[in-house]
Amino acid sequence: MPDLRPVGYVIGLLSAVLGVTMLVPLALDLADRNGHWAAFGQSAIVTCLAGGLLALACANGVGARLNLQQIFLITTGVWIVLPLLGALPFTFGATEARIVDAVFEATSGLTTTGATVFVGLDALPRGLLLWRSMLQWFGGVGIIVFAMVFLPELRVGGMQIFRSEAFDTGAKILPRAAQIAAQIMAIYIGLTVACSAAYLIVGMDGFAAINHAMTTLATGGFSTGDASFGDYQGPAEYVAALFMLVASLPFVRYVQIAAGSVRPLLADSQVRAFLGLVAVLVAIVTLYRVIANGDHAEHAFREGVFNVVSIITGTGYASTDYQNWGAFPVVLFFLIGLVGGCAGSTCCSVKVFRYQLLAASILAQIRRIHSPHGLFVPRYEGRPVSEEVMSSVMTFLGVFVVGLGLTAVALGLTGLDFVTAVTGAAAALANIGPGLGELIGPAGNFAALNDGAKWILSVAMLLGRLELLVVLVLFLPRFWRG
Repeated sequence: MPDLRPVGYVIGLLSAVLGVTMLVPLALDLADRNGHWAAFGQSAIVTCLAGGLLALACANGVGARLNLQQIFLITTGVWIVLPLLGALPFTFGATEARIVDAVFEATSGLTTTGATVFVGLDALPRGLLLWRSMLQWFGGVGIIVFAMVFLPELRVGGMQIFRSEAFDTGAKILPRAAQIAAQIMAIYIGLTVACSAAYLIVGMDGFAAINHAMTTLATGGFSTGDASFGDYQGPAEYVAALFMLVASLPFVRYVQIAAGSVRPLLADSQVRAFLGLVAVLVAIVTLYRVIANGDHAEHAFREGVFNVVSIITGTGYASTDYQNWGAFPVVLFFLIGLVGGCAGSTCCSVKVFRYQLLAASILAQIRRIHSPHGLFVPRYEGRPVSEEVMSSVMTFLGVFVVGLGLTAVALGLTGLDFVTAVTGAAAALANIGPGLGELIGPAGNFAALNDGAKWILSVAMLLGRLELLVVLVLFLPRFWRG
């Protein structure tokens, strides 16, 4: 049985920090004199007390080194506990949300999925709107550290191929994680400020600019109004597309740029593959809109680049209901949502590098069939890929497909139609945000779904964000005996 004290200490500490951050929307509601500040006060007290007491109780078990069991438990425990505590302001506040809705919204926020069950956003207190954006912003930077520090160490889904680029964190995971997190946080804040300024320049008001900057850099997609990005059509769409792309690239490359080296970013094969894919998709959608829909070139390009980038990065902003464009873009957007951005970014879904490794494996196998006596090894960025990495990638892809099918079946059992069940499962497991259909499409939300479906989707969002295998390991009896 692993020593749970370091696990409880980290979870408690992060919970207490989350409680302190609730003072920011509290102050905003106080300044607005709307009376809703008390909900954040109550939530902050509960969260800080619970987290602080847990951290104090477990402080005597903190050491310099964590074993793999403890890392697995920390990564899973943090993503389970923080959404539960982050849901408190939705329950105590103006929405007076039921537990299922509050947990769904907080989970969607921290996992940067962007699916929402709230309607009437335009009328909500600004403190609650800011809290939704803050949850996504926290989730975004947490995802980066999680992907760069913990997943390579856990050898999950092929992420160990980036182990050397995660600054070799194997010796002392917590001290090294703190150092990496500080570098990432500085860059993350700088990009958020730059995005806010850009939104202000193109005409957004200050509150909307700050909120949308946070959810853009987190590739989360929460907005301050029911129309999502529909209220900001025009130059703001170009700004959003640019910063969504920035957030979809590996943040370790920005650390290297800050250290004076641009070459690693330019030489990164997954960056080149991702940006090339986005360029091709934008060209295809633009041509389709001009030829099939009779749209003029600039409008077609603007809507094409915004919606392609929004879906492929898993941000989930919607500036228009693209289901009205025809069957082709609907199918295309569903498929590209399962691609995702680069490893070590705030993006979700499968990630580009796994498709690159899959293609390399297929190519090597074809060559073996053609030349049975030859020796063909899959390669990534010119280096041979080990059997361990390939096995990890194939296992992840297999589990993802099976998980998608099982989630869709479970949603179907709650009474949802085929399109809603399948696309809802994909939207949650890949942390995309909107699905397809009248209920959960880009023009709708998840409010009308039954409670069973909401709980299933909440679990799927967590599984997707934790890369599936991290959670499944915990169900092995051998894990607890190790």
